[in-house]
Amino acid sequence: GQLVESGGGKVQAGGSLRLSCAASSYTDVDACMTWFRQAPGKERKWVAAISVYDSTYVENSVEGRFTIRRDNAKSTVYLQMDALRLEDTAMYYCAASSNRICLRHTDPASYVLWGQGTQVTVSS
Repeated sequence: GQLVESGGGKVQAGGSLRLSCAASSYTDVDACMTWFRQAPGKERKWVAAISVYDSTYVENSVEGRFTIRRDNAKSTVYLQMDALRLEDTAMYYCAASSNRICLRHTDPASYVLWGQGTQVTVSS
């Protein structure tokens, strides 16, 4: 399987972006799906996750600003990012778990398939 992220770019603070994570097949996204991000020189951090039953989990610093959802018909997971801040600047990665529910969803080791990432840059 393969995951391909898109939708990153440069945006001013307060703006919005929608990231997409498209899978090569539905079986790749028939799982707990997640978004992580990694800023330069920092470790990869969990952002949001969604189970196959549409249970969602969002990291505290992005709650109320970021929304994760999935479109099973398109084998795609989205991350809608609103009210972007300078500190949201990072490379964003999507990943798929081997489980349909989200277990230990903040742990990168819980995910077995990763995309190549898409860069998000927020400027003042």
